[in-house]
Amino acid sequence: MDSLRIVDTWPVPTAAAAVVRADGTLAGAHGPVEHRFALASVTKPLAAYAALVAYEEGAIELDEPAGPEGSTVRHLLAHTSGLAFDEHRAMAPAGERRLYSNAGFEVLGDHITKATGIAFAEYLHQAVLEPLGMTSTTLEGSPAKDGVSTVADLVRFAAELQAPRLLDVRTVAEATAVVHPGLKGVLPGYGHQSPNDWGLGLEIRDGKSPHWTGAGSSPRTFGHFGQAGTFLWVDPDARAACVALTDRPFGPWAVQAWPPFTDGVLAALAGRR
Repeated sequence: MDSLRIVDTWPVPTAAAAVVRADGTLAGAHGPVEHRFALASVTKPLAAYAALVAYEEGAIELDEPAGPEGSTVRHLLAHTSGLAFDEHRAMAPAGERRLYSNAGFEVLGDHITKATGIAFAEYLHQAVLEPLGMTSTTLEGSPAKDGVSTVADLVRFAAELQAPRLLDVRTVAEATAVVHPGLKGVLPGYGHQSPNDWGLGLEIRDGKSPHWTGAGSSPRTFGHFGQAGTFLWVDPDARAACVALTDRPFGPWAVQAWPPFTDGVLAALAGRR
């Protein structure tokens, strides 16, 4: 897929990217796909998936209390617990505002550790990474931001998001539908969005503008980007997902580079069908 070669023009030391179709076949890959990159917040979808495995296993319930008063596991996953960005203190009542929160995912990790008796990093390994063959992926700290992985590994996860084997397809559908619709909030790096729609650990594109995906991305597109210059999106209408990892922190370069890259990928996919 020639459209992936554009990562060579990005002002970054190292970049790799790949596209995987909904049927699990690789549409294309470019760059050092086995190179391990810090994921930053692209860690969150992995952590959320582990939480959903814990839910299906009966270790936790989505609507059980977790976090500040009035908050539940569902609130933590959907960034509506009221917790501050990087502080374990409540800034708003649960369910009233979309406050993107690293602290919320750290509380979630602690909650699952207590419920299962397994350290969260090990639970993630057993529940998600090992079954998917993600042998180069590790969690080296916070469930919010301290994952390390490769494009090759994240392609496996992107395939799972499109055709779930570890979770019931209905659970994934719930995770990729809007939780607490209509809430406003700030999308880090892109400013205030109204509404600022999220699912369970996954951001939903809907009509957000500006946005890190492309002008041609469908409203149903979901995924996550990270401050390490990383992203993963799944576009159900295009029946494909894309992973791009770099080792330059997110900034104006990414705001400029990512949307046309995604539009090029989508155009290539459309041309091949």
